[in-house]
Amino acid sequence: MKKKIKKFFVLDTNVLLHDYECIYNFEENDIIIPIVVLEELDKFKKGNNQINFHARELTRELDKLSGDKLFTQGVSLGKDKGKLFIETGKPFGEKVSESFPEKTPDHRILVIADYVTEKNPDNQVVLVTKDMNLRMKAKSLGIQAQDYETDKVSNLEDLYRTLTTLENLDSELISRLYDEKEGVPVKDFKLEIKPFAHEYYIMKSDKSSVLTHYNPIEKVMNRIEKTIAFGIEPRNAEQTFSIDALCRPEIQLVALTGKAGTGKTLLALAAALHQRRNFKQIFLARPIVPLANRDLGFLPGDVSEKIGPYMQPLFDNLTVIKNKFSPQSKDYQKIEDMLKEEKLVITPLAYIRGRSLSHIFFIVDEAQNLTPHEIKTIITRAGEGTKMIFTGDIEQIDSPYLDAGSNGLTYLTDKMKGQDIFAHVNLIKGERSYLAELASQLL
Repeated sequence: MKKKIKKFFVLDTNVLLHDYECIYNFEENDIIIPIVVLEELDKFKKGNNQINFHARELTRELDKLSGDKLFTQGVSLGKDKGKLFIETGKPFGEKVSESFPEKTPDHRILVIADYVTEKNPDNQVVLVTKDMNLRMKAKSLGIQAQDYETDKVSNLEDLYRTLTTLENLDSELISRLYDEKEGVPVKDFKLEIKPFAHEYYIMKSDKSSVLTHYNPIEKVMNRIEKTIAFGIEPRNAEQTFSIDALCRPEIQLVALTGKAGTGKTLLALAAALHQRRNFKQIFLARPIVPLANRDLGFLPGDVSEKIGPYMQPLFDNLTVIKNKFSPQSKDYQKIEDMLKEEKLVITPLAYIRGRSLSHIFFIVDEAQNLTPHEIKTIITRAGEGTKMIFTGDIEQIDSPYLDAGSNGLTYLTDKMKGQDIFAHVNLIKGERSYLAELASQLL
């Protein structure tokens, strides 16, 4: 049997910050971390954001593996795994200097990738980076480069398809869905494809139609009735399904996806207020991803003033709900009281770290800007009686190192699909305004 040739993977900083356990995901192949990456990691160690946590965890992991061999013979990463090397800086060769004379961290990584390639002519050497521009630079030098693929989802069309509509059904089946409160056994529908847990359907006969939900425990189809959640009335089938999933006690984890204006965050917040008596607190959080790579330190003012612009969309959604009631009404005053008593907390996601997440209705907005590892970290903090909602639009990713297939929201939806406590609704139709919908389609 022909022996498999070992590969060498040179890792960029952004890969290690994306998944600090990634060094164990390259099978029997060897991992090389350029020394400049350690310098860059050092800049991220301080802070309360998830990326700072990852930098610290990775530093601890490397410390466990540390030793003189790390820079010479390499250190084993475990059974059936390769070795980990740290490669010290190398002089800029003529090939790299001609194209990239500036000695930036990225170019220093290219130099090491080029050095390892020349040193190992019989092995495949690959630079792994989530920076698309760095991948292009590497390829221009004849260096193989690729994205970090381990947690990337490929079946996006399947995952984000429109609602399933079943047409030309027997009108008797539709009537039974209206008449039988316990639901109709799924086997009676003779579906070609087995439904997954908590899948929603629009069912039609030649005479009528009905919105339905598949109960994976009872294995029945139930009719869905439109629910008005704290003054917010669903305007279409997708929103009706969303409120149903948000309000079902047996569903502990919900993903709401869709483009801007489809009502994801508004529906989640309205459903939270609708069920406020069932939870100790409502947390509405979002990750802070400064645009154009400008850190919060560039913004004037204190901490509250710095984060204010990032939290404003959440307060806007709350204002929409408040405006459904007069300022003198009990419901309007209830929202005000919840804010004052911190029963309703709107905050950056980083500020949730360390807080107890038991009996919490926890909404994470803009979850497409989280990595799969960050999503996992958040969900594994869920205590007894907590319900978690992740909302986002995979077409509006602000992180330069994430895309439609590698972001945490997509990863969550893909991995949790079919679980008895999970529901996913993809909202297609915009309801903000005709102008917003038209702009979303044409611009």
